[in-house]
Amino acid sequence: MITEASSSPANGPADFASRLAAAEDWTSAALEAHQEGLWVLTGTERQILADVKAATNPLHGGHLPPHDDESVYVRLGRISNWAGVLRLAARAGGWELHPVVGMHPSSLTRPIGMPDLLSGIYALAEQGERWQQLMLATIAGRNAAAREQPPQPRQDLGQALAELEPRFAKDLATAEGFFTGPGSLDDLSHFFY
Repeated sequence: MITEASSSPANGPADFASRLAAAEDWTSAALEAHQEGLWVLTGTERQILADVKAATNPLHGGHLPPHDDESVYVRLGRISNWAGVLRLAARAGGWELHPVVGMHPSSLTRPIGMPDLLSGIYALAEQGERWQQLMLATIAGRNAAAREQPPQPRQDLGQALAELEPRFAKDLATAEGFFTGPGSLDDLSHFFY
């Protein structure tokens, strides 16, 4: 599985931008290879895609991103769930996820396939896990401070995260657009006819 270590912050702008670019590039390359007949999905691959879609049902009620009316916890959970589902999908198919950030699909010396598609999506899904870790650390810090000080009005969690990472709200909305909504991974099974 992926053992990519990173010294960059949980939501550094360059880190997010490179993860988004990788996810878009690798997903597009996989779709293109399929549409050109260079990659024909096996029955196992089709079933795994169906299972990924079922396991990552965004439960957003058909509302388009960004999902500003929902809690940050729910929004981050929706994205970070993709990472675990993709790891399970890779294990189920006997594939290994590989780091794709900073690599272009044209660098492959073999045909693109399911491990590459999953790895591309994972690049951005893993960002969701990083954001979730940042959120949990923020909550833990707020709880520890509350035990040591008299009760004070609490700042909204989304605002607290935005203070730590100024691009958080914008990047979260962009990630939501990649994973949910028309033309996003919500429609992935339609692209692989």
